[in-house]
Amino acid sequence: MTKPTKLWGGRFQGEANGTFVEFNNSFHFDVRLLEADIRASVAHADGLKAAGVLTEGEADKIGRGLAKLAKMITKDSSILDSVDAEDVHSFIEAKLVEMIGDTGKKLHTGRSRNDQVATAFRLWLRDEIVAVDKRVSDVQRALVEIAEQHSKAVLPGYTHLQKAQPVLWAHWCLAYFEMFARDRERLSQVAKRINVMPLGSAALAGTSFNIDRNAVAKSLGFGSVSANSLDAVSDRDFAIEFVGACSLVMVHLSRLAEDLIIYCSNEFGFVTLSDAVSSGSSLMPQKKNPDSLELIRGKAGRIFGHHAGLLATMKGLPLAYNKDMQEDKEAVFDTVDTVKICLHVAAIVLDNCAVNEDRTREAATRGHLNATELADYLVKRGVPFRIAHEAVGKAVLFGIGKGKELHELTLDELRKISAKIDKDVYKALSLEQTLASKNAVGGTSPKQVAAALKKAKKSLT
Repeated sequence: MTKPTKLWGGRFQGEANGTFVEFNNSFHFDVRLLEADIRASVAHADGLKAAGVLTEGEADKIGRGLAKLAKMITKDSSILDSVDAEDVHSFIEAKLVEMIGDTGKKLHTGRSRNDQVATAFRLWLRDEIVAVDKRVSDVQRALVEIAEQHSKAVLPGYTHLQKAQPVLWAHWCLAYFEMFARDRERLSQVAKRINVMPLGSAALAGTSFNIDRNAVAKSLGFGSVSANSLDAVSDRDFAIEFVGACSLVMVHLSRLAEDLIIYCSNEFGFVTLSDAVSSGSSLMPQKKNPDSLELIRGKAGRIFGHHAGLLATMKGLPLAYNKDMQEDKEAVFDTVDTVKICLHVAAIVLDNCAVNEDRTREAATRGHLNATELADYLVKRGVPFRIAHEAVGKAVLFGIGKGKELHELTLDELRKISAKIDKDVYKALSLEQTLASKNAVGGTSPKQVAAALKKAKKSLT
């Protein structure tokens, strides 16, 4: 078992309590920052070399040692299984000293674990946010594809979970596409604020060595350096903001899941999920459950909890770094893992989902969903909307009493509601015209939806 030397200890005489040591150690989770921390350490060594703190030979020796360590772990990650280190930073330094001798002890010059971990965390999250964005785009692609597969399908739109007006299936798909587009925009904005380098802030006051922070930042691909050392080491806004952005991703995934759970029920029967994304009952042989979607819906609360937890952790911390901030890693790590798998499963579900077009069309023609069309018809004939609304409400009540839809009422029956109604009303009340009339930008007319679908598809290229 590797037992690295602590990065601190000269001021201490007694041994730490074993339970506290276990409680204090974070290697078992922050080991995920290993690759990022090595990258940042190489850049720091180069910065020390440029500042004249390390000779070229020393910097090269450190760089080669760090590269060798990274390769060793890539080749055999089991090396990490038996490590008894306080954190990933002490592990790397101890292994480096073990590999190259006392030269490795010079690496930590001019930096603290405070700016070191903040830098590694940002580097790691900068890469992961790209991966999350890719998963969101995969869901968008799946939405576009299933919209195109059922481009003529019509289903009822709902408010209050009550039938409202008919919409194209593709219009429904594009509603979620827009939600995920906003998610990607938010992630992009968060990425810019993540991409600020805190290295060089040291513990809280800044480094005493003449390190060119901008050059180090450039070598690591950071867009800028932090402007205030106190803020740099104690800032976790970027982590909270990232988890917040992921919370909204999960809101949208959960809403999508909820819609599909409802739509695949026997009562609705709008969609059918394939066996690939469904499960059965241990008791009831006939059951086919949408567990994939229910898990997505359930895991949303997990991310919301991480967001609330991070806010609560940070709200009362005085400047600058406090050990409370060690709690940020697991929340963010689990957020990344959870949102990525949920997005991946959502895309798979959409790829394994079929729309029952006859069932959705039938549902879109029942329930007086063309009532607003009749009101608009009257308005176009000079009837004030409020009067038209009242008249159509009575027509609906009359139709319910007769067991008829509005378009099934006779012309004489409709004229009892308003003398303004003529035989062309039946065209206005048809499903095709009801859809076609919603031709304003953003509407559900076939023309607008086709244009929106084309635009959506182009945005993914």
